[in-house]
Amino acid sequence: MMKALSITHPEVTRESLLEIAEKTPGAWIGIRIAGYLLMLSGWKSTQVAELFDLSRLGVVKWIRKANHRGLASIEDRPRSGRPARIDARVLKELDKILSKSPKQVGISRAKWDGVMVSEYLKRHHQITIHVRHAQRLIRKLGYSLRQPIYRYVQASEEGIQSFRKTLKKTPPGDPK
Repeated sequence: MMKALSITHPEVTRESLLEIAEKTPGAWIGIRIAGYLLMLSGWKSTQVAELFDLSRLGVVKWIRKANHRGLASIEDRPRSGRPARIDARVLKELDKILSKSPKQVGISRAKWDGVMVSEYLKRHHQITIHVRHAQRLIRKLGYSLRQPIYRYVQASEEGIQSFRKTLKKTPPGDPK
């Protein structure tokens, strides 16, 4: 018969866990605290695992972490991963820039779009992102993407009429 695992670290007591539970928001932290409390009151790891619909191995890991780290085991350690390319400072600056027209920033466009935002970030912050991500950033900052209406400003009314007259049109009934 195997010996049941138990929590032996002196910091992990019912009182200290309840005190932390009152201060700390978060569902998983609360579940972990409840699991520790149940094990401190005599429940086996398999019973706690069944109660919270967890694997027994997961609860065993909780116990080992508690025995090794004490109360620090309640909160998760920060996860590793690729750091964000766009930090809060760049995001704040981008918000300011988007409130201006591109022409005020030195870009010859009428409206901001994903292409222009990704180009701006590349030029001014050496950050390369895809157009779709730039569009998500625009929406995240509370701006909407509107389709620009292109007009040929340099075209005169006379030039437009002349172009229409000289434009070759396929005669009706011609299959080409």
